[in-house]
Amino acid sequence: MVRIAVSGSNGRMGQAIIEVIEQSDEVELGVKIDQDNNLIDYLDKFDVLIDFTCPVATLGYLAICAKAGKKMVIGTTGFNDNELNQLTALARNTPIMFAPNMSVGVNLSLKLLEMAAKVVGEESDIEIIETHHRFKVDAPSGTALKMGEVIADTLGRDLKTCAVYGREGIEQVRDKNTIGFSTIRGGDVVGEHTVSFFMQGERVEITHKASSRMTFALGALRAAIWLDKAPSNKGCIYSMKDVLEIT
Repeated sequence: MVRIAVSGSNGRMGQAIIEVIEQSDEVELGVKIDQDNNLIDYLDKFDVLIDFTCPVATLGYLAICAKAGKKMVIGTTGFNDNELNQLTALARNTPIMFAPNMSVGVNLSLKLLEMAAKVVGEESDIEIIETHHRFKVDAPSGTALKMGEVIADTLGRDLKTCAVYGREGIEQVRDKNTIGFSTIRGGDVVGEHTVSFFMQGERVEITHKASSRMTFALGALRAAIWLDKAPSNKGCIYSMKDVLEIT
């Protein structure tokens, strides 16, 4: 039986993760971590920590887990380059599973995007539109950025140089080598992503819509169970492709 710790246990994602843990026969809830308690006091209560908080909190939890040799599933988004470097450095001491989106459907969509980019990417104007609830603080979403990264890597481009975030002030025709991002925030939308490949006379769209946070929670639980059994290779950062065996 895998013992799971959940950080941010009072948040929307934390509550969803706790719910799926309580419904599972494969895991048990080891400890809930929130602002009123400290992870370091409960290291003997869990095998894997699931974390969907914020970059600063995640890095703090990872530092504790790395020192104690505890595995960690990270679904936090919004890391800047410096924070990602810190995450990579800390992960040298313990294996982690790190993904901006743990939905099975989203990760299937990433594979479909890779296929689409190979077939029509060079002939297409590529645009990514993402919509989330009004409380989401990072934009574009981590999932949208991951989608752009998959497409850019497939096409041999660097997303940092080819991404366009909004077009205000750009007074020239669209550069075909760019990947556009548009962000919408409002209401209680859990998460929607559409990638469009615009070609002459036709358009291919790949869309994923999440109607419940439970899809992310179920993916995170699946990842935690998988990670618990995975080799404890220090410095190994796994992805949902590893969990789902997507090649």
